[in-house]
Parts: sequence; C-alpha cells; structure tokens
Amino acid sequence: MSAESAAREALCRTARSLYERGLTHGSTGNLSLRLDDGYLLTPTGASLGELDPARLARLDGSGRHLAGDQPTKESFLHLAMYRQRPASGAVVHLHSTHSVAVSVLAELDPSDLLPPLTAYYVMRIGCLPLVPYFPPGDAALADAVCGLAGKHHALLLANHGPVVAGSSLSAATDAVEELEATARLYLLLRGQPLRLLSPAQVAELRRRYP
Repeated sequence: MSAESAAREALCRTARSLYERGLTHGSTGNLSLRLDDGYLLTPTGASLGELDPARLARLDGSGRHLAGDQPTKESFLHLAMYRQRPASGAVVHLHSTHSVAVSVLAELDPSDLLPPLTAYYVMRIGCLPLVPYFPPGDAALADAVCGLAGKHHALLLANHGPVVAGSSLSAATDAVEELEATARLYLLLRGQPLRLLSPAQVAELRRRYP
C-alpha cells in the first residue's frame, strides 16, 4: 500500500470513529491530512461515518483542487491552519455538542475560554481562544483564524465548533477529544466550587510538555 493510500484509509477510519462515538453528526465536521505535495480533505456534504477513501478531495500545495470529490466548503479553515502552523500534519474540525455549547456562552473570557480543570487539558490544549462568529463558508473566517492560529493550535469558532491542528492525525484527534471532554466537564460543573490547577501547576506542565 502506498503512503497516500494508507493516509486515505487512516483519514476515513478516524472520521468513522468520530462519527460513531457521537463527536459529529449528519454531514457536519471535516478532517484533513497534509501530504508531501498537498492535502487530503473530506468532501463537502459528506457524512464522516460513510467516507470512501478513493473519493477524498486531493489538493495541491497551494490548495487547488486536483482530484476526488469537491472538498469541504470549510477547506479554507484547514488551509489557514496549515499556513500559520507549517509543522502541522492534520486538522480536525467538528461540531461536537459540548464544545459548541461552550462557544455560545456569553460570560467566558474570549482569550481563553476554559479553565485548567485537568493536566491533560493543559497538555493537549493549553489555551483556547474564541474566534468571532462568521457564517459557515464565509472567507472572512479564514482571516480571523489566521490571526490566532500562529499562537494557538486549538481554536473554538463562536456558535460553530472547534478546529484543532496537530503534528499528526492522531495528535489532532486526541486534542479535539480532550477539548470535548473538558467542555463537557465544565458544563457539568457550572455553579459548583472548583479546585482548578494552580498557576504553578500549569507552568510546571507546560515546562515538562511544551
């Protein structure tokens, strides 16, 4: 099996897992992988539970569609993350329920939406800024993402959902799942007194796991 064939299989397998575990629904969410000479993206309007590896969208290094089905209409989100984070190997964008719920809460700090509830949240997400709302498919959203992606590998789109870049598909998936789990914890704990990780504990985690 060629490297690209293996990448296609991995992308579809990961997408199906996310769908089957309820982290996305209907035809929402999209994933991408960086190749040596371009990108693979999930197609527009496709359910992540029923992808065909042969029909994934193939883009060149500049983002031009070369083969396969038309890429997700949110391909610009992925390309913006790759441009700002050249070491990234994959991007995952979901409409996961608890993360979306956090994205519509009005009283949170838009520079860092969730508190340090667990060590793994600090290690895999760290700081989570809010990207202002734009309609789905609006190219202005790419500019807003570019303004934050250079410093943050995980972003939460207002009234929309998370977009996370990682060094690999597994790293991006682990991070977006950690974000969704932490969002769920935060919502479960709202109104309760919290014992957060201290600034010193957060700093130590960031020192150990930069």
